[in-house]
Amino acid sequence: MKILVTGGAGFIGSAVIRRALARSNLSVVNLDVLTYAANPDAAEVTPGDERYVFEQVDICDRAEVERVFHTHRPDAVMHLAAESHVDRSIDQPLAFVQTNVIGTVTMLEAALSYYKRLEGEAKAAFRFHHVSTDEVYGSLGDTGLFSETTPYDPRSPYSASKAASDHFVSAWHHTFGLPVVISNCSNNYGPWQFPEKLIPVMIANALEGRPLPVYGQGLNVRDWLFVEDHADALLLVLQTGKVGESYNVGGNAEKRNIDVVHAICDLIDRIEGEQPEGPRRRLISYVTDRPGHDARYAIDASKIRAELGWQPVETFETGLERTVRWYLDHRAWWQELRAKTDAAKRLGLGRS
Repeated sequence: MKILVTGGAGFIGSAVIRRALARSNLSVVNLDVLTYAANPDAAEVTPGDERYVFEQVDICDRAEVERVFHTHRPDAVMHLAAESHVDRSIDQPLAFVQTNVIGTVTMLEAALSYYKRLEGEAKAAFRFHHVSTDEVYGSLGDTGLFSETTPYDPRSPYSASKAASDHFVSAWHHTFGLPVVISNCSNNYGPWQFPEKLIPVMIANALEGRPLPVYGQGLNVRDWLFVEDHADALLLVLQTGKVGESYNVGGNAEKRNIDVVHAICDLIDRIEGEQPEGPRRRLISYVTDRPGHDARYAIDASKIRAELGWQPVETFETGLERTVRWYLDHRAWWQELRAKTDAAKRLGLGRS
């Protein structure tokens, strides 16, 4: 089976490729434009592996996307390419509309054109798997879970752009007959995550003795999912999910942001030892909250568990330790990124 993975040089996409190539019956075409957050090395491909091809292509470029389909003739598509940082979406919403909405529709059009030319078993087996987020559902109160039937209620430019892309994917299925599956995941963490999201920022800052900026009072709750568990779920949905269905993927690990930061501080203190000035919790500072910051996300993953047999392997504690140790072992990578990008800069304060 040959899979066309868009955004395969990104955080989740590269994990999908690593997991796919670990299976002898899969090959991958990685389509990625290589934005600031992309890293082709993250796929960890063995040099000379004939099951892997990289194509530096923008998903908004219809002609180039169609060339990739025609050249490589994939059996399925896993569409992960997206702008994903909520803070950046507050500052630059049009970039998110361009990539997440226009780019997705471009992919759908190219995939539909390709699908119509397929015949027999190849046509029957073809799938377009769109990878999305739980943020499309909006914000929960103190109780309740997001299910696949929860009404969409996006609150940020990022989540609005992903909600729109989900609706377009569904429309291409119902209107044009494109065989699609959709998955919506909770917050991912793990190796190779660009150091602009909560967990890698806190790890990097704690290791360097910098302030640990927590939005508001740190009471916002997220469900955390180790990226390799998510990648396994995505491959399962692609290969065995029912056409036209959506599947929620969660880590069964609800945590307040402040508790996540505390866990990171304590773990680094245990592994590296406390700093001379004292435990790293002393570095925590509370900063102006993000505009429209959703209070709580929590995933009901019972459907994918019951129908496809998936559940996460890592607990939050085991996954976080694997993640912290990975960043300890790859200091040069993230330190170079922080030196040449605005990854450590506070974004998303809104526009006056």
